[in-house]
Amino acid sequence: MSRVCELSGKRVATGMNVSHSHRRTKRRFKPNLQTVRLMSETLGQRIRFKIAASTLRTVEHREGLDNYLLKAKDAELSPRARRLKALIAKKKTESVKA
Repeated sequence: MSRVCELSGKRVATGMNVSHSHRRTKRRFKPNLQTVRLMSETLGQRIRFKIAASTLRTVEHREGLDNYLLKAKDAELSPRARRLKALIAKKKTESVKA
């Protein structure tokens, strides 16, 4: 299973451990991924995502999953999140027309 946030695209980064004598060894910086269930107000259902803790704070700051997805760029979303974004956008336009 890959260590990638489904909403922000945050993934494992690489770098170096640097000792006092400046010897360098490779290391990995892993994102703090959590499995959470977020409520979609438009669809009226909970959706399970594997997201970074920092992304969860951003979702709460933007006042919900629907607003986060509508403002997010498609390039950083997973394919499943892109489909969900399209469904939410479609429902919102239908509710505005009605």
